[in-house]
Amino acid sequence: MKSVSVKMTQMLKKKRFAVILLQILTVCVPLFARHRPRDVRFVQFENSGEFAANNRIDTLVMKTFRRKGIEPANLCSDAVFIRRVYLDVIGTLPEPQAVRKFLEDKNPRKRAALIHALLRRDEFADYWSLKWCDLLRVKAEFPINLWPNAVQAYHRWIHDCLRENMPYNRFVREMLTSSGSNFRVPQVNFYRAIQGQEPSAIAGAVALTFMGVRLENWPEDRRSGMEAFFSRVAYKLTAEWKEEIVYLDPAQTEPLDAVFPDGVKVKIPPDRDPRVVFADWLIAPKNPWFARNIVNRIWAWLLGRGIIHEPDDIRPDNVAVHPELLAYLENQLVKTDYDLKRIYSLILNSRTYQQSSIARSENPEAEALFACYPVRRLEAEVLIDALCWISGTKESYSSPIPEPFTFIPEENRSIELADGSITSQFLEMFGRPSRDTGLESERNNQSTDAQRLHLLNSSHVQDKIERSSRLNGLIKTAKGNRRMLTNLIYLNILSRYPTQAEMTAAQQYFQTKGMNTRQATNDLAWALINSKEFLYRH
Repeated sequence: MKSVSVKMTQMLKKKRFAVILLQILTVCVPLFARHRPRDVRFVQFENSGEFAANNRIDTLVMKTFRRKGIEPANLCSDAVFIRRVYLDVIGTLPEPQAVRKFLEDKNPRKRAALIHALLRRDEFADYWSLKWCDLLRVKAEFPINLWPNAVQAYHRWIHDCLRENMPYNRFVREMLTSSGSNFRVPQVNFYRAIQGQEPSAIAGAVALTFMGVRLENWPEDRRSGMEAFFSRVAYKLTAEWKEEIVYLDPAQTEPLDAVFPDGVKVKIPPDRDPRVVFADWLIAPKNPWFARNIVNRIWAWLLGRGIIHEPDDIRPDNVAVHPELLAYLENQLVKTDYDLKRIYSLILNSRTYQQSSIARSENPEAEALFACYPVRRLEAEVLIDALCWISGTKESYSSPIPEPFTFIPEENRSIELADGSITSQFLEMFGRPSRDTGLESERNNQSTDAQRLHLLNSSHVQDKIERSSRLNGLIKTAKGNRRMLTNLIYLNILSRYPTQAEMTAAQQYFQTKGMNTRQATNDLAWALINSKEFLYRH
């Protein structure tokens, strides 16, 4: 205990000047303050100018703003935009050369071009597989016992669907109507990844995942009517260890009475799969839940909260803050044959998404109505990947239980982890979900004292900075030019150039008595990593 205490004391002494630097930079970068328009402190974060609609989304949002007397935020700066869109689309920080090129580009359509390019990158499927694996409860161990080989098959199928941009209605239909081995038919793991094999558990998972509703809140007759569609799903083991077959129970020889969630009754003959009947109803263009659920989820994933919030609690008394906008996005999804990337593109290209995170309105509803970009902390996996990228280090992940043992290649990023059972102290501390329920609220992005202490004081973060091959490379590139070095550090960590005030503070710090260049570089990197600007989407 004493040795740990001594080590922490030495670490804090080592950082005494860096703490002062962090305080200076926090004053220079008051990112989360609310301000009056054209505050010069925020010039690096936003552009001035009137709210000009980029597409139909903005026109619909502005109608609500005018009605409620809300002034929208300014447009975010190019530096903020490139960092934001990289994190939101591919879960990765932009390379410094990409930032430089984007900032120097004078093409007025450069934001649209960047969005188009990011949506086509391989990392899109990597990052959004993470989101879908949370939703679909992809996990090897208790209480979701898929086992490692089924997890890998399921994750690969999800990843391939996203990479190929499979139409959303087909993606869902394949899961709902699948039968066979959970090792050989990846889609069938939708039924395996549910806590319970009874019809009520299956119907609840289907309603939550694909309709955004919580079936337990429905009256019993409505619940039982929907549960009937899944009453013939059966499971059986095979001679292969941990393999399970999902199939349609052939013992049912009588017609099945079921009720769709909209109240329409149906009698299903014994030779017809009730799941197919339900899937056909669900993905029909006029279905009141299907398209609404997914466009609302995508909006929440990109902007921090749903048009209906929470995105998995859609009910009559939980109304949309922009009803016309939600209806428009639903129609666009159907119109484009369920092309999810078209929805991403629409939202990302909107002036609404590209607003500054610094509100201009005092109206308490401003943030909930998307009159500014909602600030929120990076997800655990994205944050540790960013720290590894900055430092040039890697994280090791493995799981000895259940067998077969699972080892993740170190070159894989944390956002590529397929199995929710494989985790680390860092991922758990920073809110990685357990993937037990499929609820969005399982992922906790709230900041805690333990997180702050880990970033400030842990040997884990300190070692990454001290061993950073990237920082070594920046020092060599700068060749003793401290201004250049400061610019490079900011570009790598915050994806922007420092302001004059920040440059002055950094240069004064580099000149601190007895401070060598590597130590000063480490301290500046440490200070920026601990800034809200780095830790949050903004």
